[in-house]
Amino acid sequence: MNAMPIEQHYDVIVIGAGAAGMTAACVAATEGLSTLLLEKSAWVGGTTAISGGMVWIPGNSKWPPERQGEDLAGARTYLGHTLPAAHDRGLVEAYLGRAAEAIDYLEARTSVAFRPVAFYPDYYPDLPGAARGGRVLEPQAFDARALGAHFGLLRAPLPEFMLFGGMMVDRADIPHLRRATRSLRSAARVARIVTRYAWDRLSFERGAHLVLGNALAARLLKSALDAGVALHRSQPKVTLLRAGARVEGVALGEARAIRARKAVILAAGGFSHDPELRARYFPSNAGRSSAACSTDSGDGIRLGIEAGGRIGAENANNAFWVPCSRFERAGGTPAVYPHTVTDRGKPGVIAVDAQGRRFVNEALSYHEFVQAMLRTNTVPAWLVCDRAALWRYGLGAIRPFTRSVAPYLRSGYLVRGSSLGALARALALEPSALEATVARYNANARNGVDPDFGKGSNAYHRYVGDPAHQPNPCVAPLDEPPYFALALYPGDLGTSAGLCTNAHGQVLAQDGASIGGLYACGNDMNSIMCGAYPGPGITLGPALTFGYIAALHAAR
Repeated sequence: MNAMPIEQHYDVIVIGAGAAGMTAACVAATEGLSTLLLEKSAWVGGTTAISGGMVWIPGNSKWPPERQGEDLAGARTYLGHTLPAAHDRGLVEAYLGRAAEAIDYLEARTSVAFRPVAFYPDYYPDLPGAARGGRVLEPQAFDARALGAHFGLLRAPLPEFMLFGGMMVDRADIPHLRRATRSLRSAARVARIVTRYAWDRLSFERGAHLVLGNALAARLLKSALDAGVALHRSQPKVTLLRAGARVEGVALGEARAIRARKAVILAAGGFSHDPELRARYFPSNAGRSSAACSTDSGDGIRLGIEAGGRIGAENANNAFWVPCSRFERAGGTPAVYPHTVTDRGKPGVIAVDAQGRRFVNEALSYHEFVQAMLRTNTVPAWLVCDRAALWRYGLGAIRPFTRSVAPYLRSGYLVRGSSLGALARALALEPSALEATVARYNANARNGVDPDFGKGSNAYHRYVGDPAHQPNPCVAPLDEPPYFALALYPGDLGTSAGLCTNAHGQVLAQDGASIGGLYACGNDMNSIMCGAYPGPGITLGPALTFGYIAALHAAR
């Protein structure tokens, strides 16, 4: 549904309708600029629509006024301890100085709305300046009925993160789903959720109660439509028009020229699915698994390079890493499952290498977990659990309380052994090595400790564990056969290497000068974190902030 015709001239043209691109388009249009938003695929939302949707916004206005400055100072200290020395301090200061401003602007002038997450620790919670909560915001739930027929333009979440073929579940609902058979209050809440979903399905292909990143993408889509942004999807071939060193617009297809009076903003999502760029910027053992949107194939970055821009070369990592398992959905469609917080940190789950030995603290952040895989060349790693853990917590694409795992066994996604020795033989591991690993782990786990890797020893570990399991929410013995395992591969949630920009979001040429009329944000912009991953929402936080900054700079 490309409702508006494409005109010959716009003030601003944005390439890419993920969070960064839609933010830039919304701000430009809200500032009174005629705005064209071009999207490669048939759907809007990009990786944001399938993500958790959280944003890391130090000093945000959800804090009491007297605490905002304190949190901002703490975040500055924290980043000083977590970012590599090569990071651009000017960009980091621009982010710290304007992130809260960007969120306030969006909440005041668009349909975007957030709420604070009271407890979600930064990923290195024991470092100076780290926060245990309040620094992270999550999108407020959104009723997609407000989009009407435009709901169909929104990219759907991953099927593995929905119930009954299309029902999204808020974080706050998960404990009630688990207690539905033991608590009248939880049963009533679950009944309301399911009834609402059934009502939605009378009108839509999936539930209209949206949460997480899908709610953020929906709110941005609603804002763009309300602001009069000309949205055009299914535009795979876009090139830049230049006059000397300045970018003056785009060409669609082979000939259609569209002028941009003020700016072209690149926000096409990075290069997660471009084999050439992955080979150039990723470690050789990283493989090709990615949980990012399948159309993130480097288009915006290539356009920036062709216009004279350059990719950041001094990042500690060029991706935001996440371990992935690989499987096929019904119908044979290949898929990956990102193992962020649902299983690795839970009690009764460990990860082992090709020798059957543990090699990492399983409750570390997903970014740190993959760095350990790459550093030790543990590709694949095996995530191992017993029957009790599989039932309570699930494993990858297998949901908790799954009564029959037979389809996953038949497909090879899940491997089962009646004993640890049998499981080791099925995985081509040395049985005695796996048995010794589990025996040592179990002996310590019975006392709630992990002296080898310290699983459960800090606030972040405990957050991703099971708070109902004590004394250590991350540690329990594996002692209820049969045993299960699945393979983990290095994957990414997006790329951190992108076009170098200044603090206004302007793309920089080889000599460091800004390229007239050209901006970048989101994963087309080199990450201000310089390849580090300090906490939840450090991709989307800068994406919204620099989308806002770029659009305002172009407007003013």
